[in-house]
Amino acid sequence: MWLRKDRSLLVLTLACAPGVVRAIAQDQASLSVVDLDTTVSLDRLAAQLATKRVVFVGETHDRYDHHLNQLEIIRRLLQLDPSLAIGVEYFQQPFQPQVDDYITGRTTEKEFLRATEYYQGWGYDYRLYAPIFRFAREQRIPVRALNVPSDLASTVAKVGIAGLSGEQRAHLPREIGPADEAYKSRLRKAFEQHKSAKPDAFDHFVEAQLVWDEGMAESAAAYLIANPGRRIVILAGSGHVAFGNGIPKRLERRTNATYAIVLSGGDEVEPHMADYLLLSKEQELPAAGILGISLEKKNGESRIRSLNPNGAGEKAGMKRGDVLLEVDGQTVNKIADLHLALWDKKPGDHVRVTVRRKGRFGAATERKLEVELAAAVKS
Repeated sequence: MWLRKDRSLLVLTLACAPGVVRAIAQDQASLSVVDLDTTVSLDRLAAQLATKRVVFVGETHDRYDHHLNQLEIIRRLLQLDPSLAIGVEYFQQPFQPQVDDYITGRTTEKEFLRATEYYQGWGYDYRLYAPIFRFAREQRIPVRALNVPSDLASTVAKVGIAGLSGEQRAHLPREIGPADEAYKSRLRKAFEQHKSAKPDAFDHFVEAQLVWDEGMAESAAAYLIANPGRRIVILAGSGHVAFGNGIPKRLERRTNATYAIVLSGGDEVEPHMADYLLLSKEQELPAAGILGISLEKKNGESRIRSLNPNGAGEKAGMKRGDVLLEVDGQTVNKIADLHLALWDKKPGDHVRVTVRRKGRFGAATERKLEVELAAAVKS
């Protein structure tokens, strides 16, 4: 089954016949065997998904092929039901008006990224998601910003729900259900990578995840209740949707909506983690054009902390300690502004850069440089 000239996509059904054959022996009653010859066509997948009101499509955030898989599912479902909507983890709920402005054509892509504070709140290379949002804009597919405010979950992870201020509590989901043991067990694997010594750290970590999942479920439920004629595709990290006890069951608790879970294959495959598994070849984004510098915030300014040896910035005359003021007309007040200025640039593109440099005798001067961007050097 070919989606594109250079990319194949295999769809397996998991935890349901006919894609999973159960082999039972005396001491292997839980053994499952996936029959790779029994697959589902994309047309059949779309038809089966279209019987559900909610379709969760998980992802590994930096896997471009996972996002292309999401887009393909959205395309095919839209052909079957023009009342489709999309819910995304990538934007926080307070930015819903700014998301609407972009989807309806009132703002440009760069204005959209700036207004939603994309690089502060999410930060992954926007080119991973651009095809999805451009398609939604072209087709006028409503996009729901599902996530809670970016600092809420991080604060809960530090102090727990009990440690929140009254103002912070106002942003919590109205209902936060308990975490079952399977949910906690998977979270512990992620938590152990943090190696925190604080006695309540794991409990706070679980609470933060619950706030995240319940917040997204609550936002999606509100949309479904307000729009009874629509179905929704929800795009989120696989950890939020696998096995159903992240967002899916918490959304079902609020709406009783039928749902299906689709995951793109990774290193681990377990029974009952999803209804469908997409197996696709990993793809890399085209190389991005970079300045080859790292920045630090110092005294309210974005200063160049280091430069790649013989990189684009160094070749153009940028120096360590320079204050970066502007890149191609984009004022740089914070590191996210640099990402915003360069997100769509390619190696070989030229940009105009303004820096402020302290002189030998203390007087600072501004310098305007033209930089030919280069590709990142792979280590």
